[in-house]
Amino acid sequence: MFQLAWRSLLNRRIAATLTVFSVALSVALFLGVEKVRQGTRAGFNSTISGTELIIGARSGPINLLLYSVFRLGDATAEISWPTYLMLAERPDIEWTVPLSLGDSHRGFRVLGTTAEYFDRYKFAGGRSLEFSQGQQFDDLFDAVIGAEVARALDYTISSGMVLTHGLAGFSDHDNRPFRVVGILKRTGTPVDRTVHVSLEAISAIHVGWETGAKNPYADRITEEMVRSFDLTPKSVTAVMAGLERKGTILRTQRAIKTYPREALMAIIPGKVLADLWQITGFIERALIGLSIFVIAVGLVSILTSILTSLNERRREMSLLRAIGATPINILLLLVAEAGILGLIGVVIGSGLINTLLFVITPILTDRFGVLLIGVGVSTIDFVTIVTVTVAAMVIGTGPAIVAVRRSLADGLNVHI
Repeated sequence: MFQLAWRSLLNRRIAATLTVFSVALSVALFLGVEKVRQGTRAGFNSTISGTELIIGARSGPINLLLYSVFRLGDATAEISWPTYLMLAERPDIEWTVPLSLGDSHRGFRVLGTTAEYFDRYKFAGGRSLEFSQGQQFDDLFDAVIGAEVARALDYTISSGMVLTHGLAGFSDHDNRPFRVVGILKRTGTPVDRTVHVSLEAISAIHVGWETGAKNPYADRITEEMVRSFDLTPKSVTAVMAGLERKGTILRTQRAIKTYPREALMAIIPGKVLADLWQITGFIERALIGLSIFVIAVGLVSILTSILTSLNERRREMSLLRAIGATPINILLLLVAEAGILGLIGVVIGSGLINTLLFVITPILTDRFGVLLIGVGVSTIDFVTIVTVTVAAMVIGTGPAIVAVRRSLADGLNVHI
């Protein structure tokens, strides 16, 4: 019966191809929305772990999380260095890692921090950063780069680099070149797209830039002179903090928010991520609902294709009855045709979207820093294949019953 159904579809290959194409596009849209949604969530959720609080100038919690962890957007204000020291000395805070953002290198963000960053930063449920080559920065003009930076710019140990003032600036700190001393292993997080330098290095490259632009005398300041200066930063963008006891997190958060000398904000990364998903949840549900509706339209195309062909196939059905086919055989034939159309369509749609995501995922990561994790072939593909195929067979039952009834009444002579 399957072979007969297959040959029947080949005999109507143009109509069958259009139907398969309709199903494939609808399935590709559904799987694309679902995979991007799940991949984005997985990418965001695995970016940081083991950090109880992220502290920044008072703005919005989501904005603070995005620019401090995901390198998206900019800070509206910074934390003064005395305030950072106050945070580091609090008895309820075990460790702190300052973060200084604002400069870039050929499209990649530059992060000023301390050597402790490489020990304290955790991702993917507690994994630590590891070096594929070299070591953490030691000298003032050393730089540690992420795996994506090394790949995109073809950098190796000892490669030179010049940082750019600002994110989209056209002024380079070309009088203060850096040297790559370490390359981190790939993490699947924004760390891969980050250039890491010391806090003192951030201060050093901005000697002579006190007005926000390069002063005429900046090039007269030699590297030896810069090294002799006090390079303690005046401010930092944000602070990662770990607590002595997790049970004090709400009390510590409240104390930081009510700090009288400076407007601060302390966020719990996991909670802010949950809030972010609540904000986007309505849009996600709307997109999923639209995708399911599109799949329904694709299944209706199978129904339409079979129904429109019934009048043309009345003699075919009568001949099958004449050579001994039972009503069950006719029913199974048309149900099998519908199932084959649905199966081929959903397999092509799944293959199409997985291929497309395989191509565009590196582009999204490279250009926009959006990380999609687990967007390959997964359980959702197999569930969709089974569901759409069964739904197509159920839909094909209606035309099959109509064909059985007509074949019983028509005999060998069809009156038109």
